[in-house]
Amino acid sequence: MTAQLFQPPDPDKPRRLGFAQDFRRFFVRGLAAIAPTLVTIWLLLWVWDFLWANIGRQIIIFIRQAWFAAGNRGWIAPQTPQYILYHLDDSSFGTRALGVLLSVILIYFIGVFVGNLIGRTAWLLVERALLRIPLVRAIYPAVKQITDFVLADRSRQFQASRVVAVQPHEQNIWSIGLVTNSGQWRLSEADPEDMVTVFIPSTPTSFSGYVLVVPRKRVVELPMTVEEAFRLLVSGGVIAPNQEKMLGQEMSATLTPAAPDAVGSRR
Repeated sequence: MTAQLFQPPDPDKPRRLGFAQDFRRFFVRGLAAIAPTLVTIWLLLWVWDFLWANIGRQIIIFIRQAWFAAGNRGWIAPQTPQYILYHLDDSSFGTRALGVLLSVILIYFIGVFVGNLIGRTAWLLVERALLRIPLVRAIYPAVKQITDFVLADRSRQFQASRVVAVQPHEQNIWSIGLVTNSGQWRLSEADPEDMVTVFIPSTPTSFSGYVLVVPRKRVVELPMTVEEAFRLLVSGGVIAPNQEKMLGQEMSATLTPAAPDAVGSRR
């Protein structure tokens, strides 16, 4: 009788989770599901507020003053400052949307202007003038390095590169890199081997890293694109190229309705 009352628990029987553990498990799962969407929305709202506070509001103030001045000169129908402020109120969504839209257009035209030779030369002259100011000279170079690193378009630099694997440290320990210069060249006349330069990106900031000079025969070309290599590096190896393709196939299979014959065969 006592042996039946105090039987040991069956190890194969699944242990029932308590409310706290069950709540924590589903909460983490839900947070992982909505976190990318929330972070994306937060970034878009931050960009919206940044453009409005720093550029859009000043553009709206300029439009108000130009509207009032044009009315006083008889170019358009004159309006009172209260009328103009009512239609271009900072608190209204339409005014802010107009300011952000004009900010984007202004930044675009600045990029077009700086992209040509005359604009680039003029911008360099402006930067030299700014660097003559003592306080600006201490802050501007560091800020420029950060913005150039974050906003520089490096996709063209690596677009024609080849993804390769090299052994920079020990045998059978590989690093993924991009061939940046595949021309035939040698370190010295005494060294007969052809060399290539390989950029080894770091993780997760894949645009920083170091450069290796490797013999051509020691480089193994990998069957992946540059985009797949960067996804692999940024994710810390979590998103592998084969896994990404399999995930895409599973998602397409899930979203595509199954044929009647396939459903019947599953049954």
